[in-house]
Amino acid sequence: MNVKSKQSWGIFQVRSENRLGWKQGAQDGLPIAFGYLSVSFTFGMAAAAAGLSVSEAVMISATNLTSAGQFAGLTLIQAQASFMEMALTTLIINLRYALMSLSLAQKLDPALSRWQKAILAFGNTDEIFAVAASHPVVYFRYMLGLILTPMAGWVGGTFLGCAFSALLPTAIRSAFAVAIYGMFIAIIAPVARQLKSVAVVIGIAVILSVTLRICPWFSWISEGFSIILCTIIAAALGAWLFPVQEGHSHD
Repeated sequence: MNVKSKQSWGIFQVRSENRLGWKQGAQDGLPIAFGYLSVSFTFGMAAAAAGLSVSEAVMISATNLTSAGQFAGLTLIQAQASFMEMALTTLIINLRYALMSLSLAQKLDPALSRWQKAILAFGNTDEIFAVAASHPVVYFRYMLGLILTPMAGWVGGTFLGCAFSALLPTAIRSAFAVAIYGMFIAIIAPVARQLKSVAVVIGIAVILSVTLRICPWFSWISEGFSIILCTIIAAALGAWLFPVQEGHSHD
């Protein structure tokens, strides 16, 4: 392929991407929405069990859009933790979104304004980032569709789980309560099997969590700050034990 052909192909790619409007984004986000529906349904049930109203649970999902952060926040609400604990915990848990946004910003249409970038940053989740990153150029209307569809599934699932929790048999509600832990295990187990570094960091976090929970010396540390300490210490030790050289990966 000569230089002229390569330039023509590049122009064709950009034009093709430009035709991907919000409808295509909504279509690409539909599988994510179905996946979010089941997880947020569990969150809605957990919120109802914690004493939150339907409107409160829906408001949490509409303003957070993060599964791990929301479940951690719900645990802290039940423990009557302070606002500072909840803010720091959710900040640490969701720091990965800042890195994803920095990466995605390199592919955004240069014509986007600051408020448009702020909207896209709010809806940048793991799955949405993975889909958006597959395109050479990301346009606002496409991203808007890609965000709104999964968001509807997330908020809708929360509403259904919280509203109809009382109608489900106790056995089913108990099964959903256990299912969320299974979901997190299913996320980390395959990666831990492949990467020794991840397995070690998980092990460190588990040991720290159990120690802070059962050791009487640390009984003064609240549940919220226990999560924060375990996360920071495990991540710091992981970075120290398994430094990543630029351009290289580790086992």
